[in-house]
Amino acid sequence: MARRLRFAGTDSKNGGCPALHEDTDTGEFIVQGRPLTAPDDLTRLRHLGPEDVAVVVPRELLVNHAPKEMTRVPELIGLDEFGRLFHNFAYSAWHLETRGRYASDEEDPDFAVFLETGEAPMDLDSDWCRTISAQTAAGKYVGRVRVVDNPPTDGQRFLQSYARCNAATGEDARAMWRAEAEAGLIPAEDFWVFDSRLVAVLRFDDQDAFHDVEVITEPAEVLRYVQVRDAAVAMSRPYDAFAAQLGAE
Repeated sequence: MARRLRFAGTDSKNGGCPALHEDTDTGEFIVQGRPLTAPDDLTRLRHLGPEDVAVVVPRELLVNHAPKEMTRVPELIGLDEFGRLFHNFAYSAWHLETRGRYASDEEDPDFAVFLETGEAPMDLDSDWCRTISAQTAAGKYVGRVRVVDNPPTDGQRFLQSYARCNAATGEDARAMWRAEAEAGLIPAEDFWVFDSRLVAVLRFDDQDAFHDVEVITEPAEVLRYVQVRDAAVAMSRPYDAFAAQLGAE
């Protein structure tokens, strides 16, 4: 079925390219212009897939005819696509954990071991640990800050114990008290920031079960999460220093 296209505009004086059309059903835009074909130029483009084409257009076309405002509709991805983000990021991946309970943790056999022994098992051969170890070994930064209640929940104590495993993979594993997070205006959200350009907000149901992910790439929104990351890292402590403080409470 052919797209329903609306002509958005052109700066051509003679009715030719470059031009812009809008798909009125999807909100997508189709850009007409000169293709970029020089191999040396194409190799310098990021994220250009094998079936993608690059088009050269003057700045005026986008300034004059592209939309000036956007009504953001949440973009949701499934768990498989979310998992691929940990293989494909280029420089950094950072996580804020703020929940008192995660249903998936309580279904993990390691959680029962922790409740019985007080220490979470350390399996560096898991898929997660192998993936993160490979990324940090390649020189990439992976970090997280856990927000902990006072007194901590069983789930938070489990994750604090598991932080030994996080650190062993090369993660910068850190923690802070809930009161500190609230005083520092750290939002009660769980999210990952990848390469300071993409945010994956983790969504949970009423039973604390993780079910899908909202992806945000709009620059102003991404910047807000990056600022939260920087504040949380500055206000938190390495997991082992926090554990020592927790044991002294």
